Amino acid sequence: MSAETQDFNLAADFATPSQADWEREVLKVLNRKRPEGKELNIEQAYQRLTSHTVDGLEIKPLYVHSDGVEELGYPGVAPFTRGTTVRTGQMEGAWHIAQLHEDGDVAFTKREVLADLERGGTAVFLRVDPDAIAASDVAAVLDGVLLDLAPVYLTSKTQQLDAAKALVDVFAKADADKVSGNLGVDPIGAAALAGTDADLSVLAEAVELAKPFAKVRPIVVDATIYHNAGAGDVHELAYAIAVGVEYVRALVEAGLSADEAFGQIMFRVSATTEQFLTISRLRALRTLWSRVGEVLGVAEDNRGALQHAVTSTRQLTRSDAYVNILRGTISSFAAAAGQADVQTVLPFDTVWGLPGDFSRRIARNVQVLLAEESNVGRVNDPAGGSWYVESMTAQMGDQAWKVFQELDADGFAKALADGRVQAQLDQLNADRAKLIATRKVPITGTSMFPNHLEKDITTAKERPAAPELGGLRMVRDAEVFEELRRRADEARAAGNPPAVLLACIGQRRHFGPREGFTSNLLHVGGIDTEIVEGTDPLEFARAFTSSGADVACLCSSAPMYAEHGMAVAKALKEAGAKRVLLAGQLKELGAEDATSVVDGNLFDGMDVVELLESTLELMGVAK
Repeated sequence: MSAETQDFNLAADFATPSQADWEREVLKVLNRKRPEGKELNIEQAYQRLTSHTVDGLEIKPLYVHSDGVEELGYPGVAPFTRGTTVRTGQMEGAWHIAQLHEDGDVAFTKREVLADLERGGTAVFLRVDPDAIAASDVAAVLDGVLLDLAPVYLTSKTQQLDAAKALVDVFAKADADKVSGNLGVDPIGAAALAGTDADLSVLAEAVELAKPFAKVRPIVVDATIYHNAGAGDVHELAYAIAVGVEYVRALVEAGLSADEAFGQIMFRVSATTEQFLTISRLRALRTLWSRVGEVLGVAEDNRGALQHAVTSTRQLTRSDAYVNILRGTISSFAAAAGQADVQTVLPFDTVWGLPGDFSRRIARNVQVLLAEESNVGRVNDPAGGSWYVESMTAQMGDQAWKVFQELDADGFAKALADGRVQAQLDQLNADRAKLIATRKVPITGTSMFPNHLEKDITTAKERPAAPELGGLRMVRDAEVFEELRRRADEARAAGNPPAVLLACIGQRRHFGPREGFTSNLLHVGGIDTEIVEGTDPLEFARAFTSSGADVACLCSSAPMYAEHGMAVAKALKEAGAKRVLLAGQLKELGAEDATSVVDGNLFDGMDVVELLESTLELMGVAK
């Protein structure tokens, strides 16, 4: 820096705003169109601007010093809020890049495992199941892997012990002091998926299998199971702690000390596009697990929670699947900033089938670029000290602890078996469905900004049939919209594309914003839109008749509606429209009998799913 610029301050000419200044500007905006005497005060303004997540976390519009923490603490020491390890600034110590392999084609998977490790990956993550890699093939797909350098992590829905034994056989041929990873034994997780009672006796067997290998943890608490079944941040965190505690108790009963039991467990957690909530949840899990260790008398150094973060499958989409690359990037950044120890980014075509070379390479490179180009892994707890993140970490921990305590009396396995966990997930899914349907939880490329004529993904391989399981079912946020698109696409392929005529009254400056909103909304359901401009009701009627559509929607401004709206709506009805809609509010028509002609209106915050389902049904598009 030169002598001329070293004291240069870009903000020198601007006064530092106070909280009172911010509040004054907020009130100006919120009260701009409110009548005199009906203005909001600042308390009402804060209430108006405060939002809540699906499981009750409060998100305030502004965070201040009092929302933070008195003592920030340090990474690598109890309570481990800021990380279980200290990042030294060298990428080798940041996090392990462990891409998922679940293709039963041994030659393909072996090639992809080595490609990952040669091009930025630092660990291996295998799924062993009848529809994935066979337990008998674990040795073959790991052939050529330098096990003293690359940890191996396992997951299995149906064959956990078989998979663990297969991996142990591979480890036995390497240096026992250098191999590392996780055997993937999670009996409560397996029971949750299968809908059966959990057999905790397998925990002791898993510990025996891992005993020769000091750096191998046999047990995993897979919280992604509950996340992908509908759990929000609070419940995913609470369930993870509840399962972990149950495992510690079972291991202590089997003869291990609490310290030894803690050393057997790692956590697998979801990484979502809710960046700050993911960061806060990873921080809160470490804080709570350290608290559990403190209560159980575990030595401070042993209370850290090792976390493996995996992209949320629930948030992945079939529609506009390339947006999943952005979802994976945001999720990976959040996991990195949240100090995850291991990361897996799912390929963008995961929902379509088994990923191929291209999508796997893109997913791997997301982490490589974040680590080596963006240098995210060189910083310890970069979000630490943020008043928002510290507040959310504490709030999430407090609420999750309450849920945990409700389940802990009888144990999580019993709460799972008697349906209490499913009931909680059902309620969360129902609450989330309302937010998704009204687009308060938007899904880019699916419920917002869709390309309804896009071509299907062709890079993925078809997945083999998976075993039928009777437990928790994975749900995806986009499924309801994807079903609407599927119905419309099938009708289009059969030569009967669903379409709505947009009666755009006036000129582009009059109808442009509402035409754009309406087209976007209808395209969400795969419905084509045909635009007709003008003010002559007869022209709109003729256009409607020639279009072959069943539904029409008026799009324009309030003044144009007041002048022409009712006449155009009546002409469309007389031309045979089964339904006439209006973009905006019915009162803008200025007619008391508006509802006798107009059947409904479109507006931001409406139930989009209900509208699209009823419209497709009216058009005769089969479910």
